[in-house]
Amino acid sequence: MSGLTILIVSFVCFVIAYLVYGRWLAKKWGVQPDNPTPAHTMTDGIDYVPARRSVLFGHQFASIAGAGPINGPIIAAMFGWVPVLLWIIFGGIFFGAVQDFAAMFASVKNRGKTIGYIIELYIGKTGKTLFLLFTWLFSILVVAAFADIVAVTWNGFAADGSHIAANASVATTSLLFIVAAVGLGFYLKNRNPGAGLSAAVAIALLVVCLVLGLNFPVYIAKSTWLYFVFIYIFIASVTPVWALLQPRDYLNSFLLIIMIAAAFIGVVVSNPEMNITPFAGFEVNGQYLFPILFVTVACGAVSGFHALVSSGTSSKQIDNESDMLPISFGGMLVECLLGVLALVAVGSLAVGGTMPTGSPPVIFAQAVAGFLAVLGLPTDLVYTVITLAVSAFALTSLDSVARIGRLAFQELFLASTGDRQGAVSGFLTNRYVATFFTLLVGYLLALRGYADIWPLFGSANQLLAALSLIACAVFLKRTNREGWMLYFPMIAMLIVTFTALAFTIIGLIGKMDAGAFRYGSDGLQLVFAVLLLGLGLIVATKCLKKLQEAKA
Repeated sequence: MSGLTILIVSFVCFVIAYLVYGRWLAKKWGVQPDNPTPAHTMTDGIDYVPARRSVLFGHQFASIAGAGPINGPIIAAMFGWVPVLLWIIFGGIFFGAVQDFAAMFASVKNRGKTIGYIIELYIGKTGKTLFLLFTWLFSILVVAAFADIVAVTWNGFAADGSHIAANASVATTSLLFIVAAVGLGFYLKNRNPGAGLSAAVAIALLVVCLVLGLNFPVYIAKSTWLYFVFIYIFIASVTPVWALLQPRDYLNSFLLIIMIAAAFIGVVVSNPEMNITPFAGFEVNGQYLFPILFVTVACGAVSGFHALVSSGTSSKQIDNESDMLPISFGGMLVECLLGVLALVAVGSLAVGGTMPTGSPPVIFAQAVAGFLAVLGLPTDLVYTVITLAVSAFALTSLDSVARIGRLAFQELFLASTGDRQGAVSGFLTNRYVATFFTLLVGYLLALRGYADIWPLFGSANQLLAALSLIACAVFLKRTNREGWMLYFPMIAMLIVTFTALAFTIIGLIGKMDAGAFRYGSDGLQLVFAVLLLGLGLIVATKCLKKLQEAKA
């Protein structure tokens, strides 16, 4: 089958899903545009700041996308393009988009609080504490994995000491993005320009950063960049959202749109063939379709990280309740479209059914550059820009997850009322202290490299989605709203993730028996896998029990 046919069918499905299912959910749950949102009633100039719909869509989209919808589908394509495509479409519509919308809606209706607070309010304090601990551990995994990925994409030197021009250009442009974002943030806050002027200024800054980055590459080693990344995300997680987080994500949203548009146009004009098998079987390279497919695609279909963004940062910036549907539900569907494009990309580069070599971002960039070569665009330029986009969104995800990890750490030591409880609580809930402890553990893990961390990311991410769906279902039932549309997704994801974590633990124990166990990296994975599985089981049990008992 041609890639263009796959893309058109997927696009039509997502548009219909938004116009029909998304609007139906908004009506069923009772979105009320006239109600004041927490961004207005609890404005603090740091986390609670009203944001224009286009700006907040940029933050949400850039934060949830990252490298996930590119990495996941390309890796999962080993099972064939049909199961991956079906999971992206149906999982994205009925699992991912619903979860993102429900998490944001529940948070906005509860003073912009996180899913952890919602669990405490409707399920109990113990459940909330365990969930926050789970969230904090998960945030550390994301910080460690994505920080290492960003440092690698900025690394200006190959193993033999030679220069890597594309990486050095990406590093320069990324640094310029940060500076431009600060300036844009002050401009938007003090001048409050219209949507058209804001977009024009952002695009102009984007072009300037790209031109300078391509012409003035910075060659610095990975180890040095890793220090810089952690210093940056420390600052980003404690800085008021209007000064860095909002404008940087707004800038990056244009870059991501350019990347998606380039890939979309490339598929239309080149109409590549899918050169991988439609279905490779239920077992491939020792990996089973269930549960590995669903865990691997991850962000391309459903992601617990999205619930943290929707309830941790975006809900505190919602200007009007009517903005929730396009920002959460719509943002997820656009991410699914990116996942489809990634699947078409890997299918086009395959030869005789054999998957192409290289990392997923490299495969995606090579494919898009090949698509656009039909239009006469320079392959090297397109490759560098696409690589830049992938790197930029990995850093954007870091911005958000560092703030989310900090908020989870703070909530662990706050009273139910949100107040501090004594000197120790006051110290640990200080945003600088909470950020330091979160990033310190993340940095220590990042030193081992993302390859040792990534296997647990998918399972933890999907388990977090299941727990978020349960919490939202309890909220909907306790507030006399229909939540049955969340029941099947949450049960399915619980089965998938518990199975995946069990496989991971069994595999690591098997390595121990065979004498191949590495007490450094393997031991770390085993500890995290057991903790995640244990916490997940306890929280899921408590939440499901409350869901069964809940009365409106």
